[in-house]
Amino acid sequence: MSALHWQKSTFSGEANGCVYLAAADDGSIKIQESDEPDVIVTTTPEKLRAFILGVKAGEFDHFAADPGPGIDA
Repeated sequence: MSALHWQKSTFSGEANGCVYLAAADDGSIKIQESDEPDVIVTTTPEKLRAFILGVKAGEFDHFAADPGPGIDA
């Protein structure tokens, strides 16, 4: 397997907490978080597309909601 070329969103900061994506030679999509680089999730382009469409439609907004003062997210 050739080296993966990880890409992160320009909306991500420079510290931990970034999500990276890479396309593998076998056609799968790899997902990795900067704070746990040894953990890699594998999915298909079709499943990633469905997820991104859901994100764009606001289906997951409640996961990113501010929990309120004094509560760590």
